[in-house]
This record gives sequence, C-alpha cells and structure tokens, in this order.
Amino acid sequence: MSVTESMRLAFRALAANKLRAALTMLGIVIGVGAVITLMSAGEGVSVYIEEQFQGIGSNLLFVVPGSLEEARMGPPSARMGTGELTNGDAEALRDPIRAPDVAAVSPQLFRSTVVSTGRRNVLAQVIGVAPDFATVRNWFPEVGQFISQEHMNSRARVALLGKTVVEELFPDNQYPLEQTVKINGIPFRVIGVLEEKGGSQFSDEDNTVLVPLTTAQTRLFSSRSRSGDYRVSAIIVQAVSGERMKAASEQIAAILRERHGIAFSDEDDFSIISQADIIAVFGQITNVLTIFLGAIAGISLLVGGIGIMNIMLVSVTERTREIGLRKAVGARRRDILWQFLIEAMTLSLIGGVVGIGLGVVGAEIISTLVEDFRAIVTLDAVALATGFSAAVGLFFGISPARRASLLNPIDALRYE
Repeated sequence: MSVTESMRLAFRALAANKLRAALTMLGIVIGVGAVITLMSAGEGVSVYIEEQFQGIGSNLLFVVPGSLEEARMGPPSARMGTGELTNGDAEALRDPIRAPDVAAVSPQLFRSTVVSTGRRNVLAQVIGVAPDFATVRNWFPEVGQFISQEHMNSRARVALLGKTVVEELFPDNQYPLEQTVKINGIPFRVIGVLEEKGGSQFSDEDNTVLVPLTTAQTRLFSSRSRSGDYRVSAIIVQAVSGERMKAASEQIAAILRERHGIAFSDEDDFSIISQADIIAVFGQITNVLTIFLGAIAGISLLVGGIGIMNIMLVSVTERTREIGLRKAVGARRRDILWQFLIEAMTLSLIGGVVGIGLGVVGAEIISTLVEDFRAIVTLDAVALATGFSAAVGLFFGISPARRASLLNPIDALRYE
C-alpha cells in the first residue's frame, strides 16, 4: 500500500472522531505555542539588551581603574576598582601618533549625591564630563546647550539635567532653563535638558546631572590623586571603527602601562572593557534563560505526546476487527504499521501548525503588554518547535503502530 493511501486512511480515521482528535492535538498545540512564545521572548530580551548598549554609543571602550577581578562589569556608572586614572592618562590617550585608532577620549568623574531646588530634592548621579562626551556617548541636550570648552576653562557652575531629575525637581516646568539647582549645597545654573535615554539594566540613566569635569574635580568632589593630578572615575574611548577596536585597546593598554610604570611581568592596574564584551556576557545569560524557558515549555509537548500515545492505543483496541480484516485480505505488517504511525504523525503535525499560530499570537501579546519590548519570532524557534512536535508524534506513535501490526489476523477477527 502506498504512502498516499496510508495518509488517506489516516485522515478518514481521524475525521470519524473529530472531537477526540482535536482534544488529543490540544496538548501539542499548547506545547508548540508555549515553546515559540517563550523562545521569542528570550530572543527579544537579547535584542533589547544589545540595543540598550548600542544606545550608549558606537565602537566604545570603557577604561576603568583596577584589575578585571576588581572592576564591576557594566557601563561607566558601575563601581570601579582600586587603581587610579587621571586627567593626564586621558590626555595621553589623545596622542594620534601613539594611538592612531583612537577617535575620541572622554574622561568623567561621577558620584551619587543630592540635587535640590530648596523645596525638592533627588538623589542623582552627578557626572563631570568634557565637551566631547555628547558625541562619544551619543547623548545630546533636547533643549539648551551642552558643556563647552569655555565652561571647562572657567570651571563654570552650569548643569544639564536628565529627564527624571527634571520631573522630580521641576514637575511643572518641562524645560527649566536658567533655573538654579544645588549640588552638594553649591548653586548651579541649568543650561540644558538631556534627551531621554530611559532605564537600562543597571540604573535609570535619566536620573543624571552633567556638569563640567573641571568643576566636578575642583568645586564638588575631592579628586586629587597620589601624584597630585586630578582623578577620573572612568575614561570612555571611541575607536575609529568596529574593526579597529582590538587595535585601539592594545594601544590604550600600552600607553597606560607605560604611564603607570607597570613592569612587563606585572598585571594591569586598569581594565579595558568593550561593548562587545558586555553584550557577549549578557548574551550568554539570555541564551541560557531562553533554553531554560524552552525546556519548561517542552514539558507540555511531552504531555501532548503521551496523550497521542494513549489515544492511539485506544484506537488500536477499537479497530482490532478492522485490522484483522485488512490482514485477511492481504495487508502486510508494514501497511498496518504505516497507517497508525501516519495517524499519530498527522495529529502531531496539525497540532504543531496550529501551535505556531498560537505562538506568534502569544509573542504579539507580550510585545503589546511590555512597553518598549519586542518579542521576536525566529525561524529557529519555529523549526525547533515543529521538528520537536513531529518527533513527539513519531516517538509516541511507534508503540501503538507496532502493536497494531503484530496482531494475529485470526485473533483480531474473533475480537469482540
């Protein structure tokens, strides 16, 4: 008997018990839908994290004090190690001869401190920055102006406020230009409001106040190093291109090792972390999370497979006389085996196709419910769920099909 004939018989048998077939497929439908939905959510998390880090800027290297063991992996606002970086280090990295693959250098000094207007106050991240910070971090003022070299030279008491700070301190004024805020009790004039960045995996970036680096070092925070130079919390370096980031990292390391007097055999007292390194770490975490979620959803597929096996065993028992009759008129074991195996596979595959649609709908629902998040349905997730559902049908259909093919035709014909 041909495969086509076996499929025709399988469909006819399933059509004779539509409700039972539909209920049997339900487990596969839910399982496939859950796998695709959860894997799509996991893929969406990976893309979201990558977009968040790309929003920081492009081709960036974060130079932080301390060894890799001491440094806390994260953005510039993360906790640093015990080494020191200074203004002199940042200036040395601007040397185009020794660091030809460095496009821009932006040192910064940051502390968490209270910012107030007299009536309201907020605990914010105050960052001392240089004029090139806006270009390197891709973070510009929505209104007003950014910190200029004139502000740096005069150690001006001017500030740019993040959106969260504005909402807390000036709830009735969206753009409080020329207003006064106090940082550590020292008055600063607001010259701009920063573009909204939104929350990241580490903190609310909009809960930030930018001031001139020289002002932060001399008027706000004590930042003298052991050598007498002014310390910085981190140095953000922008490479000329993504392909030259490794070369730029090597040039930075060579310059800083020489400036810090580090011997050839000694470890660095600083760390250079790239965006790619951070994204890779989070990518590993999200990949494990996606696999874990997919495995949990896969349990429902196994439950659905057990349901298929149970119904197929019942079907074999109900159709014992039919099997005996078909064998009596010349049907071979292989024909019987294929008939019941195709029935099980059909249940599983139809359930898989419906489950794909359910999974896509589930991904859309998640994207709608979670703000600024997009669950991404990938071909890999669809292929995995479909392939797994087919494998479930094959695996759990073999035993009932084999049992049907081994029935003795005489005993089957006498079965009541």
